[in-house]
Amino acid sequence: MSSTGKIAITGPGLKKQGVVVIQALLIGFFTLIELWLRNGVGIITGVVLLASFYGGIRFGRPGTTYVAVVTPPLVFAGGTLFWTLLLDGFKPSRVGIDLIAALASEAPFLIIGAIYGWYVFLNAKAKKKPSKHRA
Repeated sequence: MSSTGKIAITGPGLKKQGVVVIQALLIGFFTLIELWLRNGVGIITGVVLLASFYGGIRFGRPGTTYVAVVTPPLVFAGGTLFWTLLLDGFKPSRVGIDLIAALASEAPFLIIGAIYGWYVFLNAKAKKKPSKHRA
């Protein structure tokens, strides 16, 4: 047994669909819990968003980085809208304010996760290109 601290993944990793499902369930569940308990999202959902960015990149197969970066903001916005409609009812002014407030409160986490994810994606893409150095 080695003590390197890395998690050994057997097999090639999650497919694109698996990354989307795992991220959607994780973000949706914690968004619901925080909206239900606090009537707003906060630090717990933010940490889960960052974990879903990292987990999608880390546990996805090669070629799933784009999906792992794009999914969390979309899932968070859709999940927040869904749970707000479910918990508050269809009151357009209330739902609109709650949705904007939720997106604004999680903006730093979404920006940090997006910067990290796009860096990983673009760096991997740049490494695949052949070098233009002349011999």
